[in-house]
Amino acid sequence: MARLWPWLILAVLAYLVLTPLVMLQVTALGGGASGYQRALATPGLSRILLMTVALAVGSVLIALVSGVTLAWMSTRLPRRLEWLSVLPLLMIVLPPVSTVIGWAMLLAPRSGVVNQWLRMLPWWQPAPGTIASGPIDVYSAPWIIIITGLSITSFVYVFLRAGLMNIGNDVIEASRVSGAGSFRTFVSVVLPLVRPSLVYGTAVALLLGLGQFTAPLLLGTQRNIDVLSTRVYRFAGMPPTDYAAAAAIATPLLVVGLLAVVVQRASLANGQRFVSDAGGKGTGRQGSTSITAAVVIAVFSVVSVALPLAALVAASLSPFWTGQLRPSLWTLANFERVFQDSQLVNGMQTSLITSTTAVAIAIPLGYLVTEIVHRRRGGRFVRGGADLLVGLPLGVPAVVFGAGFLFTYTRPPLVLYGTNWVLILVYVTLMLPYTVRLQMAARMSLGDSYEAAARVSGAGVLRTHLGIILPMMRGAIGGAAALMFVLLSHEFTASLLVRSTRTQVLGTVLYDYWTNTSYPLVAAIALVMFGITAVGVVLAVLVGGRSNTVERL
Repeated sequence: MARLWPWLILAVLAYLVLTPLVMLQVTALGGGASGYQRALATPGLSRILLMTVALAVGSVLIALVSGVTLAWMSTRLPRRLEWLSVLPLLMIVLPPVSTVIGWAMLLAPRSGVVNQWLRMLPWWQPAPGTIASGPIDVYSAPWIIIITGLSITSFVYVFLRAGLMNIGNDVIEASRVSGAGSFRTFVSVVLPLVRPSLVYGTAVALLLGLGQFTAPLLLGTQRNIDVLSTRVYRFAGMPPTDYAAAAAIATPLLVVGLLAVVVQRASLANGQRFVSDAGGKGTGRQGSTSITAAVVIAVFSVVSVALPLAALVAASLSPFWTGQLRPSLWTLANFERVFQDSQLVNGMQTSLITSTTAVAIAIPLGYLVTEIVHRRRGGRFVRGGADLLVGLPLGVPAVVFGAGFLFTYTRPPLVLYGTNWVLILVYVTLMLPYTVRLQMAARMSLGDSYEAAARVSGAGVLRTHLGIILPMMRGAIGGAAALMFVLLSHEFTASLLVRSTRTQVLGTVLYDYWTNTSYPLVAAIALVMFGITAVGVVLAVLVGGRSNTVERL
C-alpha cells in the first residue's frame, strides 16, 4: 500500500486536471477539425485576438509598475505605519465582480458619480441639445485594461514584497556607500536580487491578464468588445452551444499559458544566483523610512479599493440609482430583499457549501501531493508528474477549465451537471496550485529532523503526521484555507459556465441581476459577497493563527 498510494494520487490528479482539457481538444479535432474551422470563421477574430493581447500586455504593465512601486514603498514605511502594507492585499479579498460593478457605478458615461462631478466643471459642459455623457467611458477598451491592471496588482505585490523582505540591509547600504542614489540602487541592486519574485509575479500577472473574463464580460458587452475568454463562454455557455469551437478558440490561451509556465521555470532554474548573502542581517527594511511611502500606499488603496466600495455602498442604499448621492433617500430595503429572495438565498447557500467542501477536499489532497513531492514518494515519474499537474491550473485560464468540465460532465459515464459536485470538482482543480504551494513552503521550512526524531522514538507514519507534522503546519494550512475560501467565495468565471438553474452560486446570480440592470440590488449582492469573504478570512485566521495566516495571505 505504501508504494501504491502515490500512484493513486497521481491518477486522481490526472483525472481532475487532464480529463476536461483532453476531452475539449478531442471534440475540437473531431469531424476533420471542424471545431477549428468554425472558430477561425468567427466574425472579427483578428479584433478579438488583438484585444486579448492588448488586455494582457496593458494590464501586466500596469500591475508591474503599481506592484513594484507598492512593494518597494511597503519596505520603507515608518514602524508605526507598517500596518499599511496590508492595504494592497485588499484587492484579493474584494470579489472581482464587485470591484468591476463598483467601477461601473463610478464611471458609467451617463450615471457614473465621477462623470457627473466632472461634467459640473465649466470646460466639460455637454453641447446644447446633446445628452450629458462622459467624459470617461468605463465600457471602453482602455478602461477595461486599466481596471484589470489594478485588479491583478495585488498578485505582483505579494511576490515582490516577499522577495524584498529577504534582501539584507547590508547590500543596500553598501550600494549607497559606493555613491549610488536610491533610484540607481533600486535598479542595479534590488531588482536583480528579486528577479525570481519578479519573474514569477510577471508570469502570474500575464496568465491572469490573458484569461481575464470578468471585466471584459461585464463591461465589454456594452461596446461589443470581445476577448478569447468571453468568446469561449459564448460558444460553450450560451445556446446554441458549440463545445468544439469553444475548445478550438481556447487553444491559444492554453498554449500561451503552458509556455509561460515553462519559461518561468527555466528563468528560475538557477535561483541561487539571486540570493543575497546578507539575508539574515536586518532583512525586510530597505534603509531609511519615508512618510511618502505611506502616502503612496494610502492613495493607491483609496483609488483601487475604497472608491468602488464606496460606490457600491451608496448604490445599495439607494431605492434607484441615478448616480446622484441623496442620503435622505437611503434605505436598507435592498439588503432585506437579498435575504428574502429565494434565488439569492439559495445562491449564498450553494456558494458556502461548494466552497467549504472544495477547501475540505483540497487541503488533504494537497497535503498528500506535498508528501509525494517533498519526500520523493513513488519515484521520479510520480513526483515530476504530480508537480506538473498541480501547476497546470495556474497556467490554464479558469474559463477553459469551466468549458472542459461542462462538456465532460454533461455526458456519460459521469453526468454531474445540475449537481453541486460539478462545482466542487472544478473548484478543487482550480485550487490545487495554491494548497500545494503553501503547504510545500511550510513543509520545506520544517525540514526532516522532526519527522526523523519521531520515527526514532517509535512513532509510526500516521502518528508522526498527526502528532508532529500537522500541528506544526497549522499556520500554513490555515493560510491555505483562507486563501482558497477567498478565491472560491467570489469565483465567477468557471462557475458561470458549469452552473445550472439548480446550482447557482452568488456570483452567477449577481451576473443575472446585472444583465437586468437592477443596479441597487446588484450593489447590495456585491457587498454581501464581500462580507461572506471577509467572514471566511476571519474564521481561517482564528483556526490558523493570526500571524501565520496573514503572512501567507
